[in-house]
Amino acid sequence: MIEAVDTYLKKLKNWKTELTTLRQLILDCGLEETFKWKHPCYTDAGKNIVIIHEFKEYCGMSFFKGALLKDPAGILIQPTENVQAARQIRFTDLSQIIELQATLKDYINEAIAIERAGKTIQKKKTSDFPLPEELTLKFNEDPAFKKAFYNLTPGRQKGYLLHFAQPKQSQTRTSRIVKNRERILDGFGFNDCTCGLSKRKPNCDGSHKELLNSN
Repeated sequence: MIEAVDTYLKKLKNWKTELTTLRQLILDCGLEETFKWKHPCYTDAGKNIVIIHEFKEYCGMSFFKGALLKDPAGILIQPTENVQAARQIRFTDLSQIIELQATLKDYINEAIAIERAGKTIQKKKTSDFPLPEELTLKFNEDPAFKKAFYNLTPGRQKGYLLHFAQPKQSQTRTSRIVKNRERILDGFGFNDCTCGLSKRKPNCDGSHKELLNSN
């Protein structure tokens, strides 16, 4: 057990008992406790296995390679349709965790075995994601925009494709493309920091807000 996790649990207003129970259950499986992405994360030989987290309406545990688990109990949830590897188990009451203790340990042990066996998930390539029709039209109108898009890294391209394709209305999809045109021309990804003040570019960590407030 590490101090950062103790502090995290003490500050929780909701789900404290549930996550404390999950913490002990996971540790009983022999995993090493760390603190990543502001949440308790559990590893085996340095490899991420499972992380526990809280949300407004539920708490849960997420397996980093959950898509490879057999899931005989049918309790794994794909967080969103675009999440390829991770799978969640959600809880709204302590009794659910207690009832599933043996099953949860089986899932954790299977996840450990999967990681130790070196199994990987075949993720979709950027080329597997279809181009929205509105983006194709913009590419035809603006060759420089098209060139800038394909000069982005595959991960940045995928991020934009998911963002552009999400709305159901064509007008909204077009609006998103137009809004992000300059970012793409400048070589930035959808989540990259463009303020020029972040200490952790390209991802904006919010540090620019402190700098701006101090001026």
